[in-house]
Amino acid sequence: MKNGKLDQSRAPIYEALERFRKMRVVPFDVPGHKRGRGNPELTRFLGEQCVGVDVNSMKPLDNLCHPVSVIREAEQLAAEAFGAAHAFLMVGGTTSSVQSMVLTACKRGDEIILPRNVHRSVINALVLCGAIPVYVNPEVDHRLGISLGMKREQVAKAIEEHPNAVAILVNNPTYYGICSDLKAIVDMAHKAGMLCLADEAHGTHFYFGENLPISAMAAGADMASVSMHKSGGSLTQSSFLLAGPNMQEGYIRQIINLTQTTSGSYLLMSSLDISRRNLALRGKEVFKKVCDIAAYVREEVNQIGGYYAFGKELINGDSVYDFDPTKLSIHTLDIGLAGIEVYDTLRDDYDIQIEFGDLGNILAYLSIGDRWRDVERLVSALAEIRRRYQKDPSGMLTQEYIDPEVVVSPQEAFYADKESLPLMETEGRICSEFVMCYPPGIPILAPGEKITGDILRYINYAKEKGCNMTGPADPDILCLNVLK
Repeated sequence: MKNGKLDQSRAPIYEALERFRKMRVVPFDVPGHKRGRGNPELTRFLGEQCVGVDVNSMKPLDNLCHPVSVIREAEQLAAEAFGAAHAFLMVGGTTSSVQSMVLTACKRGDEIILPRNVHRSVINALVLCGAIPVYVNPEVDHRLGISLGMKREQVAKAIEEHPNAVAILVNNPTYYGICSDLKAIVDMAHKAGMLCLADEAHGTHFYFGENLPISAMAAGADMASVSMHKSGGSLTQSSFLLAGPNMQEGYIRQIINLTQTTSGSYLLMSSLDISRRNLALRGKEVFKKVCDIAAYVREEVNQIGGYYAFGKELINGDSVYDFDPTKLSIHTLDIGLAGIEVYDTLRDDYDIQIEFGDLGNILAYLSIGDRWRDVERLVSALAEIRRRYQKDPSGMLTQEYIDPEVVVSPQEAFYADKESLPLMETEGRICSEFVMCYPPGIPILAPGEKITGDILRYINYAKEKGCNMTGPADPDILCLNVLK
C-alpha cells in the first residue's frame, strides 16, 4: 500500500503462479494434461510456459468462486484502478458479466428500461430471469443508418410510464462509439429508486485515458460490465464486472456463481491481473497514442473521398452526448459498397482483418497493440478498394435499425410452444428465437417480437450481402421458429 492506496504495480495472481511454477509440484489433480506432458502437440503449439500455468484452483492459488487470497487481492486492485467499490474477475466473457449484472438487478416479472440496440447477452439474460424489457427505441442517424444513444426525455418518459421498473441499462459506448448522457441517466434512475447498469464492453479505455467520455463508475452507475479483452489487452474471454458502493458484494458473487465455471482459467485470470497493472501504470500514455492514431486515420480516410469516417462532429448534446474518439467507424455506402463487402475485400484481397462490416459501415478496432505502419496499410487498402470497386450507390439499403414490436416477454416466447416456418411465410407471426448479424451481435429479431415485412427484407438483404447471420435453430436461416 502506498499513501493509503493499493500498489498498482502488483499482480497477485501472476506472482502466485510464478511462485507455483518454481515449486515443481507433482500434479495428481486436474487438468489432465499434467502441465502439458500428456498432450505434446498442444504444448508445442502453446508453449511449455503457457500450459505449465494452466492449473486448477488450490490453496496457494485461491478459488474464483470464493476468493480469499490472491484472487481477492487482484479484485481489490482492479476495483481501485477502475474507481469501483467492488470488482469481479469474469472468465466467461463480457456476456457472462452482462448476464450477471442483469440477473443481480432483476427477477421474474420485473421491468428493466433499456435501448433496443443492446447486445444479445442482455436479452439472453431476460430469457434466463423472466424480466420484462421496456425499450427506449433509439434515434437513428438516417445518413449513416446507425442507432444513436438514448435521449434524456425518452428515458424520463419511460420512467414516468413504468415507475416500478427496477433498473435502466445503458450502452457506454455503442459499437460505433456513440455515448448517451450517462450521468444524467444515472441521476434520473436513482431519483426514481432504480439501479443504473452500464454495458461497457467497448469502454475499458474510458477508465484510463484522458479527454474520453465519462466511465460508468465515474458517473455513479451501480454496475458495469467491462470487456477487458477488447481495448484493455487481456486474453479473449476475460472481463470485469464492476459494482458501486450501494451493491451487495456477496449477493453479486452468488449470482455470478449461478452460471460461471467452477474451474476458472488461470490463463484468463492472470491476463486480467497483468493487463489491469499495465493500464493502471501506463493507461494515459497508451490510450493517448490510440487517440492520436485514430485521429490521423480518420483524417486520411476522409481525404480519400467517398468514405465518411465519422467522429465528434456527430455530438448533439443528447442522443449523441459524447463520442469515443478511438472508434474508427467508416460509412461506405457512398462508394456503392455495403460495409460487409468492404470488410470481405479487405480480408480476402489485402490480408487485413477489421472488426466488422454491416450494411453501411465498417469498424476498424484500434487499441493498445496497433502500429502506425499497420494503419497506413489500412488507409492505402481503402483508397485502392474505392478505385477498383466503386459503383453507383442507388438502391442500396441504408437502415441498420428497425423499431421492434414486442408482443410477449423474451422468456415466455423462448420457451413457448413453437413451429418452424419458411422465412418468407413468417410475416405477422411472433418470433421465438434470435436473428442477428455477428458482429455486432445486436438482434434484428429477438424472442417475443413481431416479424414484419421490413424485417424480412432486411434479413434477406443482409444474407445476400454476405453478413454472418446467427441465432436461429436453422443455421441456413431458411426457416424461423414462431409461436403457435
